[in-house]
Amino acid sequence: MKTEELKIRYPSGFEHSVHMTKEEMEQHIRLMAALKMFELGKISSGKAAELAGMSRVEFFEVCGRYRVGIFNYPAEEAEKEIRKDLETARKISS
Repeated sequence: MKTEELKIRYPSGFEHSVHMTKEEMEQHIRLMAALKMFELGKISSGKAAELAGMSRVEFFEVCGRYRVGIFNYPAEEAEKEIRKDLETARKISS
């Protein structure tokens, strides 16, 4: 996998304020970015997991810990899908 590097500026000593090493802080920032971009529908769960440096299963577990929904449907689309599923269930049970 080809990678790129992104530099960010932060206040000197910030890692001490959040009680992390620079490496831990980098990993945490990558995870938070992955979670938020996934939550906003900007990237897929696979890309988010890749950014966070973990498997999709691990990423979904982390989503649960941070209360990020893994089903990113707009409300109207989710309702449409549920109605479709209910109709299918009715047809099967008849």
